[in-house]
Amino acid sequence: MDTAEALRLLKGVRDAALSGRRPQVGPRTDIDESWQRMLRGGVDPDKDRRAGLLPLEEIERRRLSSPLLDVLPVLREGLVSIAEAAQHIMVVSDAEGRLLWREGSTPVLRKGDGHGFVLGADWSEGLVGTNGVGTPLVIRRPVQVHSAEHFVSTHHTWTCAGAPVTDPRDGRLIGVVDISGPLSTMHPATLALVTSVTKLAEAELRNRHHESLDRLRSAAAPLLGRIGGRALAVDATGWPAAVTGMAPPGRLALPKAVRSGRMWLPSLGMCSVEPLPGGWLVRVDEEDPEPVTPGRVVLDLSRPRRPSVRVSGGSGSWTYELSPRHAELLYLLALHRDGRSAAQLAGDLFGDRTRTVTVRAEMSRLRRHLAQVLAHRPYRFSEELEVEVVAPEQPGDLLPHSTAPAVRRARAA
Repeated sequence: MDTAEALRLLKGVRDAALSGRRPQVGPRTDIDESWQRMLRGGVDPDKDRRAGLLPLEEIERRRLSSPLLDVLPVLREGLVSIAEAAQHIMVVSDAEGRLLWREGSTPVLRKGDGHGFVLGADWSEGLVGTNGVGTPLVIRRPVQVHSAEHFVSTHHTWTCAGAPVTDPRDGRLIGVVDISGPLSTMHPATLALVTSVTKLAEAELRNRHHESLDRLRSAAAPLLGRIGGRALAVDATGWPAAVTGMAPPGRLALPKAVRSGRMWLPSLGMCSVEPLPGGWLVRVDEEDPEPVTPGRVVLDLSRPRRPSVRVSGGSGSWTYELSPRHAELLYLLALHRDGRSAAQLAGDLFGDRTRTVTVRAEMSRLRRHLAQVLAHRPYRFSEELEVEVVAPEQPGDLLPHSTAPAVRRARAA
């Protein structure tokens, strides 16, 4: 199929979808689901919407606070020279879809200006429609958006391929790397290239994290050597650097705002917390061994990119931001209060009941974070808990990143 024929086909698919007709050839799943979100959100398919640009000082502030600043050399080395040769540009956005960096072919940069593809611009999906920056932020997967796959018609002369970047310390989405250019510059390998380079950037972030844990370990070791009982030094995201009096745990689930003093942590109980250079010293309270039983769990799925769980009980409340997979699992367990076996969850998640090893590994990680909240055999919320799910206003916006058959059925409903 030549380029002109492909463009006619894509335009026909889009026109049919907007008019409610069933096209002869349907759009790709990620594109179709994005279009449905745009229709529900009232995005005008024929109007070029733009928000105000961030001021230069705010762009600089976001650059300096972004983990992506540390891996910008990796992105440049892997993409900019290729982008220039292929008449593309590389853009890097933050987790809100604001463009913080852009480099590449000068003529294409000027063409990008005409699309509003400039520093400080907002390219979130809810504002400008299906695109290579905003859509990966929603679905948390690499995606290529070509010509009429863009929901808004003014972008049909453009092609783009974007991949999300996550912080390996906590799984938090920190931005998108995108390669864009005019239609004539499209190449089918572009998406694979962008995806590979973002994986290299995440590996560099992981290496830097290991180095910071080594520094924290050096600072904490003398303190832990003088402490009796159970204690550990963790970084700001809960990863342990050094432990005494207990088996090394996995990542410790910390509340969003950690302060010095006593607090209840689901996996350890009551603890005393003190600041360390680059982290926290956590001492398990041996004088209060009675477990604190939580009474209420609120699973908040109302914000598509930031699902969280709030656990409340006699010791107060505690909130933990969830990874995409853990959000899916807790949603499924909230739907089935009587519990699900590993095979049932595998069917819910993958449509394949044999993938129980993956399910058991994820549930083991989740139960380490949520001790006294989750039971097993079968996997379920503890019976005495009150469980509430805060869903998005539109069912179609439920966990938009998820490809799990059970979640897709819920979205369709």
